[in-house]
Order: sequence, then C-alpha cells, then structure tokens
Amino acid sequence: MSVHQPRPAGVIPVDLRRLGSLSAALLTAIALTACSADMVEADDSKPSASSSTTNPSGAPGGTPDGAGLRLADAIKQIPVAEEKRTGYERDSFKHWVDEDGDGCQTRQEVLIAEAVTAPEQGPRCSLTGGSWLSYYDEVEVTDARKLDIDHMVPLAEAWDSGAHSWTPERREAYANDLGSERSLVAVTAKTNRSKADRGPDAYMPPAESARCPYLEDWVATKLRWGLSADDAEQTALLELAAPCEDSVVEYEVAP
Repeated sequence: MSVHQPRPAGVIPVDLRRLGSLSAALLTAIALTACSADMVEADDSKPSASSSTTNPSGAPGGTPDGAGLRLADAIKQIPVAEEKRTGYERDSFKHWVDEDGDGCQTRQEVLIAEAVTAPEQGPRCSLTGGSWLSYYDEVEVTDARKLDIDHMVPLAEAWDSGAHSWTPERREAYANDLGSERSLVAVTAKTNRSKADRGPDAYMPPAESARCPYLEDWVATKLRWGLSADDAEQTALLELAAPCEDSVVEYEVAP
C-alpha cells in the first residue's frame, strides 16, 4: 500500500495494435483509397485515450485493463438506491483483525504500509518512531497514536448502502480491506472524527489538494464493494467532481 498523496491524473495512452506484414500490392491498394473521407479503421484498432469523445475503457464493476474511468463516469456507475440504516451497529463489522497471522492487526498493517519514514516494530507489532503524512489535512505526524485509520466509506454508510444484507464474514472483510490502498487510510484523529460517518455531501477534507483524490477514493471504494448511492449522494458527487476534470478512478472488485 502506498502513501496517500494527490494522485497523478490522466490515462496512459494506449498504442494501436501493430499491423501484420502486408504485400506490396496490398499497400498500394491502401494508398489509393486513403483519400476517402469515409475510410474505416481496422476493426482491431484501439481508440486513442486522448480522444475527447471516448471514455476510458473498463467493464462495469471493474477496470480489468487498468485504463480507469473518468470520475464523473465512475460516479454514474454506482447503483442508485435508497439508504437503509435500520439495524446498524458498529460491532456488525469485526475489526481490527490479524488476517495473515503475522502478529500485526489491520491498524498496524496500514500504519506500516503508509509510513513516510518506517517505524520500528516491537513485540506484538508495537510501533515506535516513524512519520506519516495525513493527506486529508497535509499534516505530518510522528506519533502513530495520533493517527486514526479511516474507513474511506464509513461503516455506517456502507451498511446503509448495501452491507446490511451481507454476511458477517463479508462485513469483516470490508472493515479490514487491505486489498486496496483506497479502502483504509491513516489520517489525523481530528480529521477522522470530524468526518465521522458523513459522506462527501456533508464532509470534505480541509486540504484543497485532497479533494479530488478523496472523491476518487470514495467512488472507487463504493464500486469495489458494489455499494449504492442515493439520489442526493449521486447529485452531490457529480457537483463536487466538476472541478476534477482530469481525475480517473481505478479499482478492482472485492473478492
């Protein structure tokens, strides 16, 4: 997992497939017809990623070729449904756990992965030293105890958006998701507690540089876990995303 910083925007251009060898006669024929305004490109040619009318490729539910989706297009892929808060309890999402049995629970795993300067690990994965950059507020932190591990999409919001129908095992997997650097993030306790369980319509990080990456992370997490958004959330996301013209969302569907 890499340190959360504003991510470079844009999509790497995709090269056209190399054409197979052609006979001299065929090349001559192509040259004679090249002046036609209606000439159609070869069926197996890939569209240029720089085209203003072509969306980056990506199948619904994932981006298997790594091209990603423009932020506004990704927001529109989130299923729209009413929220359901009934029955929510934080304990419905078991965390933190030591999934790989190495003695470090999810909290410590995130801190180790996101450290700018690596901390020293002691018994039972106790951490001393090290430094971190809280990307929500651009604050450098040198004491791990002053950091919270934020669920990008809070547990209550996840419950509202579909997790209420999940098995306990899947909710545990969500709450301890180390499979994506976007799902969990080490930030100052102040910003995490200011955010609480609110979505982007009610809370945005205070650092201007964090806002587009935050929207990318929020949308990627919802798509990764198949979570929905209600009408108000989708409208707010699209409005907030308007300045983020170069933002691209990449994600993998959770197992």
